[in-house]
Amino acid sequence: MSHHNDTQETAEHIPFEEFREGLPQGRFRVIVNPALAVPFVSHRMHATALALALIGPGIAAALAGHPWIGGPLVVAGILVRWSVKRQAPRILLHLAARLPSVYEQAGEHGVMEVRRA
Repeated sequence: MSHHNDTQETAEHIPFEEFREGLPQGRFRVIVNPALAVPFVSHRMHATALALALIGPGIAAALAGHPWIGGPLVVAGILVRWSVKRQAPRILLHLAARLPSVYEQAGEHGVMEVRRA
């Protein structure tokens, strides 16, 4: 029951359960827009809030005379943001294969497109 629209969207909508079952078997080709994946994944994972929750107290601890506690917290906060930025497409695929809401939102917002292989 595949249908193709002649409007902007030409890709067939794949239901989540079918995507989830067929992805490990290579039935689908997933195209992720890396420029859109970074802010999408960052928002979904609350990466900015998490990074700030690590960096802020880390700076405070370092300024209070505890650099061995503060330094690693600041580094951890920076690494959270860096890893999300670097691994956004992989993280998105992982989340989309497990959470129907992520799968649907990523498709609706043009972050990810799924096609039959």
